[in-house]
Amino acid sequence: MSNALVPMKAVDGHAGDRGELIQLVSFSLDNEEYGVDVLKVREIIRMPIITRVPNTPHYVQGVINLRGKVIPIIAMRARFGLSSAGHDKQTRIMVMDVSGELMGFVVDSVSEVIRISSSEIQPSPAVMTSGIDQECISGVINQADRLLVLLNLENMFSAEERQFFTNM
Repeated sequence: MSNALVPMKAVDGHAGDRGELIQLVSFSLDNEEYGVDVLKVREIIRMPIITRVPNTPHYVQGVINLRGKVIPIIAMRARFGLSSAGHDKQTRIMVMDVSGELMGFVVDSVSEVIRISSSEIQPSPAVMTSGIDQECISGVINQADRLLVLLNLENMFSAEERQFFTNM
């Protein structure tokens, strides 16, 4: 996936009452749907061979070499305290920009790019059922039969964790 997708504007150049149109990449983890800003996603790849790295946090699966750049791979299920599941043909790594660093996130599957109005984003409930820290959630979107949890990647890791990834 490239950076070809950008936030969309209303036809007349003004978003009006509906709010700015934004694009999100939706993906699933443990039968729940999540979304991240499409501008954070650099590419989506199939599962390559991941090289384990000793003395890393439990949620770091290892590293991969992506066109000459070493990228840490985060197991999203482990990071959020979800039960582990084997990888299948739907499993993907979403390579994303987190605070200026490229990182890969293992997800169960990637669904689609969706366009929503920023006015559709609601504050996240005080209590979420999954093991995601509240500061990692920037909001939720409730569309008919679908609930999408929006993740804030910058808040997913502490300053110490980000420094660790920079030094990998």
